[in-house]
Amino acid sequence: MPDIESKNEPKKVLLGLTGGVAAYKAAELVRRLGDHGIDVQVVMTKAACGFITPATLQALSGHPVYTDMWDGRIANGMPHIELSRDKQAIVVAPATADFLAKAALGLADDLLSTLCLARDCPLIVAPAMNRQMWEHPATQRNVAQLKRDGVIVLGPDSGDQACGETGMGRMLEADELAEAISAFLEPKTLSGKRVLMTAGPTFEPIDAVRGITNRSSGKMGYALARAAIAAGAEVTLVSGPVSLAAPVGASMERVQTAAEMFDAVKKHTAKADIFIGVAAVADFRVSAPRKHKIKKNGDKGLTLDFVPNPDILAWVASRPKPPFCVGFAAESRNLDAYADEKRRRKKVKLLIANLAQSAIGADDNEVSMLDDAGTHRLPRAAKTVVARQIIEHIAALCGAKARKSR
Repeated sequence: MPDIESKNEPKKVLLGLTGGVAAYKAAELVRRLGDHGIDVQVVMTKAACGFITPATLQALSGHPVYTDMWDGRIANGMPHIELSRDKQAIVVAPATADFLAKAALGLADDLLSTLCLARDCPLIVAPAMNRQMWEHPATQRNVAQLKRDGVIVLGPDSGDQACGETGMGRMLEADELAEAISAFLEPKTLSGKRVLMTAGPTFEPIDAVRGITNRSSGKMGYALARAAIAAGAEVTLVSGPVSLAAPVGASMERVQTAAEMFDAVKKHTAKADIFIGVAAVADFRVSAPRKHKIKKNGDKGLTLDFVPNPDILAWVASRPKPPFCVGFAAESRNLDAYADEKRRRKKVKLLIANLAQSAIGADDNEVSMLDDAGTHRLPRAAKTVVARQIIEHIAALCGAKARKSR
């Protein structure tokens, strides 16, 4: 079967920088937005140029940076109109107290503020300022007015500030902002759907200090959770032990063992429209884990008795009225044959297969999607990209199922 290419149009945003010390985070934000496949055009105020140079942002974005209302590089002499017309959103990060006040009042005395007033796309702002400036009644009134006007406000966060104080006013970190912006721009193909997911490894104890686990990093599962949230779904993520930040917007349940994961899944299955089993669940566990550490006894060996763990995916798929079930298979050989056998045996609508040796722990992946129509291959790409393509396919299959039921 041919490779599947994403049908999404390229996403473009205009990133505006105002004069705050958090402007240094904009460099990383441009990179993180690029990781999400978002093209960035940067506009800076004169004050922002005092904190970070246009040359830096130009190098990172790959586009000329605009700072002047009268920039002659725009052929019709109207950068305040033209720069935003092909964009899906204007993002101002950092957004200072001064900028928020101007935006709330509709003032337009420079290129960025005029762009925001002349836009026909959504405006997203990421406030960044001293805690007392943020807490001031005037700032709170301005933020409230912006929200009433439909402006999306991301943050701020609480923490250490450049002034040496601690409190609310820190701009969100670049990865958080990029994730939120990407989610906002995604088509809401799973709007109204409740998705239950598992991700990461499980850990089966042997004694008080030892256990059996696997090399799953959880990256693919967490990327899929973020992609489902971006597509408008309500996501419950049951996660084994991983070193990853929780996806923004997901309802999290953290577990250790396969039995704990099974209990958590059983608790949420009845309300789920879609179940995606990404976790690398241990097939076996020690029958009688020791309460205390097993001491070494000379050169004598150690014998452990194992019993099977529950098959979580098979259990969900066998419910009288199961959710739309998606399974994952990591194989080291005979990928399509083993994966198709697993899909048919467990009676799941879609199974995603990849080679373990090239996927586990990596930031990219190459997968085959097997359903009733055959095998569809997704070429190697960042796991965030692959996750979005998988969610597109799930949404399409769910849509076809809904039409057939009518």
